[in-house]
Amino acid sequence: MRSSYREDDVIFLLKDITGMVKPQPAREREKAIQAGRHYCEMLPLEYVPTQAYMEAYQEGLEQFAGLTAQAVGILADKIMEKKGSQAVLVSLARAGTPVGILLKRYIRRKYGAEVKHYSISIIRGRGIDANAMKFLLEKYEAESLLFVDGWIGKGAILGELKKELAAYPGVSDEIAVLADPAGVTELCGTHEDILIPSSCLNCTVSGLVSRTFLRDDIIGQEDFHGAVYYEEMEQEDLSYDFIGSIEQEFDFCLPAEESRSHSVSDVKSRTESAGLREVRAIGRKFGISDLNLIKPGIGETTRVLLRRIPWKILISSQCRKDRSLNHIVRLAEEKQVPVEYYPLVRYKSCGIIKKLADT
Repeated sequence: MRSSYREDDVIFLLKDITGMVKPQPAREREKAIQAGRHYCEMLPLEYVPTQAYMEAYQEGLEQFAGLTAQAVGILADKIMEKKGSQAVLVSLARAGTPVGILLKRYIRRKYGAEVKHYSISIIRGRGIDANAMKFLLEKYEAESLLFVDGWIGKGAILGELKKELAAYPGVSDEIAVLADPAGVTELCGTHEDILIPSSCLNCTVSGLVSRTFLRDDIIGQEDFHGAVYYEEMEQEDLSYDFIGSIEQEFDFCLPAEESRSHSVSDVKSRTESAGLREVRAIGRKFGISDLNLIKPGIGETTRVLLRRIPWKILISSQCRKDRSLNHIVRLAEEKQVPVEYYPLVRYKSCGIIKKLADT
């Protein structure tokens, strides 16, 4: 799989399907998805940011690189405590990939350890890439694998991961993320709903790799899941600009008590489904029975605006002037999506996908 990342940062276990699938506009994809077609059988047209939106991204990167770097450091320390230098980071393509690279670089610089890093596909409703798992388990001990993603919204992918990994004895079904506002994993940099700037853009902060793809006419039984390399966007690629901006904010002297203060002292004492309960409450409030249409958290809200057809954006009533939401407000204005201030509890924002009545 081609990407704009170097192989010493990440190896993608994906099939390069560049030129084999025609990307589709958001409305066309949304109608097909709501008519029953699985999202992994199509690829979206990548959003081309306006100058105003790119200014919002750069502003967010400047303001929140330090907070993101702190989350990377806290998470990396937890990973080393749990797995040690034998850890094999397995990031979930594609949001997990830049996070895995940052973790690998932090661990190298602080601990002098060279952990392995791969990126593989997991698809909600279709499962994890079995051929990628076979490849990894032929090379490494099951106990050394650790899955990495960018953030957790309501925990759908974590649920998918737990279900799938029951077939792989010894492989931990934990997931390491920078932000877990849903409160379902101990392996996180923070439980706050923070802006991870890479969530603001698509392929141009993810090695120019598309989201992953799975369809029988293109992906054979022995193939990895597929992805496209966007060669035509090489001039706009900011993948290493993002990595460098976070890396220069690394702090290798985080005191242990600070690390603990950003973690859950006892995850079991929390209600693990609290995030999902809040999503269900939002569904009841707005008459939405399909929870897949409700995407909580900054990262997921941004994805809705970039890739789907939004109906409404909810912003926490307490976050009217929160600068981490500037890019969301900017995108909503561009796309003429209404923004409603709402008493969110665990999240700063939530995207609601429009149910297309004409499907």
